[in-house]
Order: sequence, then structure tokens, then C-alpha cells
Amino acid sequence: MTHLPVMTAEVLQHLRPEQGGLFVDCTVGLGGHARALLEAGATRGIGLDRDLDALARAGETLAPWGDRVELVHADFRAVTEVLDRRQIAAVDGALADLGVSSMQFDAPGRGFSFQRDEPLDMRMDRSQGDTAADFVARASEVELADTIFQYGEERFSRRIARALVETRRDVPVTSTGQLAAIVRRSIPRRGYTRIDPATRTFQALRIWVNRELEGLDRVLEGLASRLRAGARLAVITFHSLEDRIVKHTLRALEHREAALVRVLTKKPLVPAEDEVQRNPRARSAKLRVAERMA
Repeated sequence: MTHLPVMTAEVLQHLRPEQGGLFVDCTVGLGGHARALLEAGATRGIGLDRDLDALARAGETLAPWGDRVELVHADFRAVTEVLDRRQIAAVDGALADLGVSSMQFDAPGRGFSFQRDEPLDMRMDRSQGDTAADFVARASEVELADTIFQYGEERFSRRIARALVETRRDVPVTSTGQLAAIVRRSIPRRGYTRIDPATRTFQALRIWVNRELEGLDRVLEGLASRLRAGARLAVITFHSLEDRIVKHTLRALEHREAALVRVLTKKPLVPAEDEVQRNPRARSAKLRVAERMA
């Protein structure tokens, strides 16, 4: 599937790259949003990503802009350190698209999807860290249940954890097909459901493997503090756990004694219906925007 950056029109409308300046994309992915910002008038760009495959593709996408763009292999949580190393005190706009890209879902061997039977990896940065299979192999039943409940909001997490532990006594759980089959057997059938029963468990393990929620509030505060007065931060989320953190963090920055930002989206923006028809994966996207106070 071709990668389609989500809510590009809304991002451009709120970040206003036509005014020029330096924009940082904390999760550059395949470079779609960064390209749109540069095409619309951004002077320079810095893009971070922990996925080396994605960075290579972003390099191809952004090649026409040459040295006006710098791509950095780094976790989005390291964005302030990346800016510090370059002696960049302030930026003219920042974007964090917290979703998993279509490339990551569709590329063979990554283990993000249960559409194919492949190694249970799920790491965005395959150069380090435990895989989902490592966690499933060593976690206790309680740890598995708590993780699946907390990060997947899966009501049958205890049944799933019990089934995983019982299965691994006989055979290691090392593939997406195995995991999906175990989860589906563990959840009572209730007729047709829009999402596959394995979806929430896969989400939970992916969040655990990549520490997706860890430190997100601190990253947002760090980014907000690096904005020039009047510059904006845009954050795109794809599930309620992320969106809740973004919502409460931006609200806290707005309402503290010395307000750091003004929240421009009291309710999150969502994709237009025609975008969802073109790109069904955009359906769950939510965009929140805040502007740095003078």
C-alpha cells in the first residue's frame, strides 16, 4: 500500500509553513509531511525517526531539497538533545505523527500485522531492544495480562495471558500467526465485529515493545518550550491512550501559572470523510494543535 501522510491539509493550515523558517518533524516516517511542509514554504527541516528503513525512504522523498533537510536516526523522545547538539534554541513549528506507517504495517518481516504469518518482532528500531516474541516468552502471566489490558484496553486480557502461558509451555510463541490464533481462541465469539479480535493485543504489545507512551508528556513540553513565540506544535494520534496524554499535557501547559501555550483545538480535529475513503487507516487519527505564548 502507498504511504499517505494523514491530515496533511490540516497540518499545513495550522503550522503555516508559508511563513518560512525551521520545522522539526519528530517522527518523519517516509517524509510525506516533511515534503508537504517544504513544498508549502518551510525554509529548513529536521526529521527524526528510529526506523532506519523509514529514514532511507524519507531520504529519497526529500532528496530534492538537498541540505535544507537533515534526517537523524533518533527516537522522538531525544528531540531536545538533537536540537541541543545543533545549537538550535528555537524552531518555527513542530510535528509529531505518532502512528505506525503503512510501510511498517505492510513490509514483510516486521511483525506489526497479523495479515501475514511472520516473526513476532514489532520493533520500530530493529537495531536494538526486545522483540514482542522476547516479551511473550519471558513475561509472567500477570505481566502479560496487565500489559494487554493497559495498552490494548482488552477486557479479555487475563484469558489471553493464560492461553499464551499455556501455549508456550509446549511451543514458543514466535510468529504473528500463532499469536493471532491464540488471541482469537481466547475471546468469546459475539457475532460480527468491525475489528479483528487480535487487534487490541497486537496494539498492546507494539506499544510495550516501542515504549510509545513513555515520556510522551515530557517530549511535548520540551517541544513546546522550543517553539518561537506564535509558532505551533501539531500532534497526530491514532488511539485513545496517546490522545489522552496529548490532551492533558497540552491543557496543563496552557493552564499553569505562566502559560506556555494556547491550545487551538479544544476538540481534536479528525480526517474529512473523503480522506478516510482514500485512506481507511486515517479513520482513527486525531490532530491537536497548540501555539506558543509570547
